[in-house]
Amino acid sequence: MSAASRRRVRYEKRDHVAYVTLDRPEVLNAMDLGMHEELGIIWDEAESDDDVRVVVLTGAGDRAFSVGQDLRERARLNEHGAPPTTFGSRGQPGWPRITERFDFSKPIIARVNGYALGGGFELALACDIVVAAEQAVFAFPEVLLGLVPGAGGAFRLCRQLPLRTAMGYLLTGRRMTASVARQFGLVNDVVPADQLDRCVAEWVEDLLHGAPLAARAIKEAAMRSVDMPLEQAFATRFEWEQRRMYSRDAMEGPRAFAEGRDPVWDCR
Repeated sequence: MSAASRRRVRYEKRDHVAYVTLDRPEVLNAMDLGMHEELGIIWDEAESDDDVRVVVLTGAGDRAFSVGQDLRERARLNEHGAPPTTFGSRGQPGWPRITERFDFSKPIIARVNGYALGGGFELALACDIVVAAEQAVFAFPEVLLGLVPGAGGAFRLCRQLPLRTAMGYLLTGRRMTASVARQFGLVNDVVPADQLDRCVAEWVEDLLHGAPLAARAIKEAAMRSVDMPLEQAFATRFEWEQRRMYSRDAMEGPRAFAEGRDPVWDCR
């Protein structure tokens, strides 16, 4: 298979889990337009497939989760007069990308090993749970390249860190170790690289124990209400909560508890 036709993302589904692997390890999983196009198809499939209850996103190899935008491709596009990039990816291949799929309903775990820079850091920030190897490194180097963190980094980091802390990283490109990211609450777990898969598997197992519709309802409510006044949050009608309320699963959980058995979820 030629380099041009080689797939850039691996997608595997097993046991209710979709495993999405950015697969350009030779360039530290830098994301070109072809990769974004493939990812767009994968996100559509994972969202629409009721058998998928959890997504694990990672990068191939042990050197990088992703170093973000493929700058060599960007330089070529610039030379040929392509429009400049800015915040968001509307009109670009793969839109809406996961950083802008605000209604993606299923929990996503980022499995981070090595560098998560620029767009790679933005991918991790857009996930629900982040598990990192001890050698993982996070940074937004865009300011050093005349660019901006246009896939949400400039927005999400300021929402997930104290403002001055976030600005320090955004305005300098300074790197953040996995342990520091853990202290800031950007990462759920930091483990030695040889324990990374086991830690991710533990999170997957815990997520699969929960009711799928309840997980979707909780994710939607949490993400949509995070910047709402509390009174408005209580008064808001959430789509997945409406489905959960009247589902079989909403009755199955209490019934299984009363009967002293594990619940059997059917997403209905």
